[in-house]
Amino acid sequence: MTLLTLLQTAASDLAAPAPITPAHTSALGDMLHNSGPVAMTVLIVLGLASLLSWTVMISKWRSFGAANTQSKRFLRAFRKSGRLSEISAVAEQFRPSPLVAVFTEINDEYYRQTNGRGLPKNPNGLERAAATASSEALTVMEERVTWLATIANIAPFIGLFGTVMGIIDAFHGLGASGTATLRAVAPGISEALITTAAGIVVAVPAVVGYNHLTSQLRDFAARTDDFGRELLNAIENAAAFQPMNPGAPEERRRQQ
Repeated sequence: MTLLTLLQTAASDLAAPAPITPAHTSALGDMLHNSGPVAMTVLIVLGLASLLSWTVMISKWRSFGAANTQSKRFLRAFRKSGRLSEISAVAEQFRPSPLVAVFTEINDEYYRQTNGRGLPKNPNGLERAAATASSEALTVMEERVTWLATIANIAPFIGLFGTVMGIIDAFHGLGASGTATLRAVAPGISEALITTAAGIVVAVPAVVGYNHLTSQLRDFAARTDDFGRELLNAIENAAAFQPMNPGAPEERRRQQ
């Protein structure tokens, strides 16, 4: 290659306009910016659903953690003490625990039947009181958990609705413009598909949170049932060793 050729090549390179490098922009941001009113409405609804699901999950994880900690402490206090009156006096300290509600209901029913002395007159009544207290405590703990199941079920369909409407709008614009090219229809379809992706992003955490919280609720239900039976056994065992008539020894001494 001669020197003249090299100079001509360099001159042509200098004369040619430099290629314009497009600014780096986020494809996701572009799709959000160009989304139509239906897609934006769907995305707002999904955003609110995601906020609700995360609020429920965080609040429940905190309350369940406190309930679990207080349940362990209450069980230790209950097993160390030999008197129902002692446990009743300190039960309010462990109030986040569902076991406290079971204990309070059984203890109140026992005192209504026996005034705190002797065997219960109606053991079935104590068992029903334990079952009722356990059910009510779990019902309180289950509040708002069903929202997670609802969000997990409907979020993908809401996203799919946005996608279908977006594709319909894209093909309608394609038919109106009369240009049947991929370049013409691809932006509209890609903008429509973002709602389906958003629906999946909202649904997956809700499913995981719902399954985790449901597992914890089953554990709490088992523990409340076990504690109810343990408390009933403790009452029966303690009552069996109490004198049926505490005033009898004093009367015998007076007669002597």
